[in-house]
Amino acid sequence: MSEEKTEVALVKLPTVPAELEAAFIDDKFIDGLIKNIRTKASAVVGDLTTVKGRKVYISMAADVRSTKVMIDVAGKDLVAEMKKRPAMVDASRRKVREALDDLAIEIRKPVTDWEAEQDRIAAEKAAEEERQRIAAEEKAAAEALALRVEADHEIALLMNDKFDRDAADAKAEAERQRIAHEEEIKRQAIEQARLDAELKAKQEREAAAAREAELKFKAEKAERDRITAEQKAEQDRKDAAAKAESDRLAAAQQAEREKQEAIAAEQRKQQEAEQRRVAEEKRLKDEADRRAANIEHQKKINNQVFDILIKAGISADCAKECVIAIVKHQKEAAASGQHSPVKINY
Repeated sequence: MSEEKTEVALVKLPTVPAELEAAFIDDKFIDGLIKNIRTKASAVVGDLTTVKGRKVYISMAADVRSTKVMIDVAGKDLVAEMKKRPAMVDASRRKVREALDDLAIEIRKPVTDWEAEQDRIAAEKAAEEERQRIAAEEKAAAEALALRVEADHEIALLMNDKFDRDAADAKAEAERQRIAHEEEIKRQAIEQARLDAELKAKQEREAAAAREAELKFKAEKAERDRITAEQKAEQDRKDAAAKAESDRLAAAQQAEREKQEAIAAEQRKQQEAEQRRVAEEKRLKDEADRRAANIEHQKKINNQVFDILIKAGISADCAKECVIAIVKHQKEAAASGQHSPVKINY
């Protein structure tokens, strides 16, 4: 048996994905495609009285099925490719959001650092103002104390040297405590400003480290998501391609089976027709043989009747006419359903 072609496309589809997508959603293109296939398929001409001529129609029907499989597989591949797009767009959106959020933080960082510096300066200024307020209060207290001491000066003159020394020591101690208090307040303000600045710097470092860790986590996650999406898309493409190939092979095999079944059915039909022809020829031959044997038998009986009439003294011509007349009357009576009074039994 010669090798037969199992897949033939009667038309060609666009090879560029964008053009193929546009073609599949264009009713006019699809209608034109079907019309073109119908025109080509309907143009087939074969002699139905021959096996070769009938195979022309069978082969064209198989080509139509193969074309159907080719178009359907192309559509399935296109749909599988289109299903990848939402995941790819979402990944791009996520990447843009994260990148621009990080960029906004990076661009604003000089202002953020400046604001931190201003907070530190404001804290130092507030501490200095507080120190100056306390110094003013202590100065006022010292002046009031000096006035009181001056008012009591004459009384103090009456006191002994020890009282004077005690008063001087008390004033000196008060001044020392005032200065020490001012220094302590200034020290505490500077220390607090330093602690605040260190705390803010630490918080900024921790925030920066957290942002960097978050950015790294997001980048790693985005990369993992991208790889996962690519792997899924590749697996989906492979699955779709495998299924499309399986469907194509199944359809081609089905088309081939249908083609072979049609050929086998045609061959069975031819064999049955041949068997009927042979049977009919045999029937006709048997019928002819039966009629010939019957005629021969009738001829033999008629000759026997003819001999009997000759022996009875009837002339040959008359005997012949008698036999002919009896046979003719017998046939007419049988045809009309009547009973012939004179007949020859065969």
